[in-house]
Amino acid sequence: MRDYQTVFLQLALKHEVLRFGQFTLKSGRVSPYFFNLGKISSGAAMRELGRAYARALLDSGVAFDMLFGPAYKGIPLVAAVAIALAELGRDVPYAYNRKEAKDHGEGGLLVGARPQGRVVVVDDVLTAGTALRESVQLLRDAGAEPVAALIALDRQERGPGGLSAVADIEREQKLKVIALVNVADLMEHLGRSGQDGATLAAIRDYQARYGVPA
Repeated sequence: MRDYQTVFLQLALKHEVLRFGQFTLKSGRVSPYFFNLGKISSGAAMRELGRAYARALLDSGVAFDMLFGPAYKGIPLVAAVAIALAELGRDVPYAYNRKEAKDHGEGGLLVGARPQGRVVVVDDVLTAGTALRESVQLLRDAGAEPVAALIALDRQERGPGGLSAVADIEREQKLKVIALVNVADLMEHLGRSGQDGATLAAIRDYQARYGVPA
């Protein structure tokens, strides 16, 4: 596991981005863990999160010209990642969208740099993939080329068609999904950090029933 992945998982546990217990998901499945990146709510934590995202993006080898953050969680994320990339010597423009078009001032749905070239969409997780599909269409309509989605966690779960949300989006939208970590990474980290055996067993059981191969 890379250093930025370990830092991210430590950050997620410290700020209760990751919680363990029994959580009913929108799919109706009862998950032994819950992931909420909205728990990152301080400047220092957001700085570390942005750095982890930036490292993951650069390590992926994906060529890109700008970043895009879907409303709402993607907005602070895309700003943090852009700042982290600038610290690493890569200054790129970014944009984000509104939920509803503004009919005064500059107007429209998009804020920030004009979408153009190869764009990476920055968000938290993929569930049904609805927000990402909307972002991809918005960018294509603006004349840009979405090339990748950068997310925090790949749950590695089977969807209705048998593929994971990540694999389904990659196949359908013809873009790459870059995840900071997946569930296999999470279990590896929990095992090394002394997480209680019952939690690890519950996650393994859940993945055995609903997961896809790593």
